[in-house]
Amino acid sequence: MEKVDLLKEIRGVNTYTKVIDTQFREFITPVVDVPDTSITVEDFFAYYDQLFYDIPITGINSHSTIIERSTQYLGGTIIDQEKQALIEEINSLRQQIIDISQINTTINGIVG
Repeated sequence: MEKVDLLKEIRGVNTYTKVIDTQFREFITPVVDVPDTSITVEDFFAYYDQLFYDIPITGINSHSTIIERSTQYLGGTIIDQEKQALIEEINSLRQQIIDISQINTTINGIVG
């Protein structure tokens, strides 16, 4: 077994500040210029185009969420051209039913 001598150096109250640095220099956060991380509308759409197929169709942070939020912001329902064409066709068919009913009523009044 080998003997190891341990040495302990003791400093007095008046001398330790001359030997030991008591400043907290390691804990000072360096000042770093932070670049502007805000994005422009053009940047947003460029990112959106890059991520388009990676965005889920439904769920949190999805295409349906974007549509819902935009629709709420716009304050209404967005009707695309196909839906508008179907609505117009339904209205046209309703008018035809009314016209045919009126002709039927007129014929029944003459015949009856």
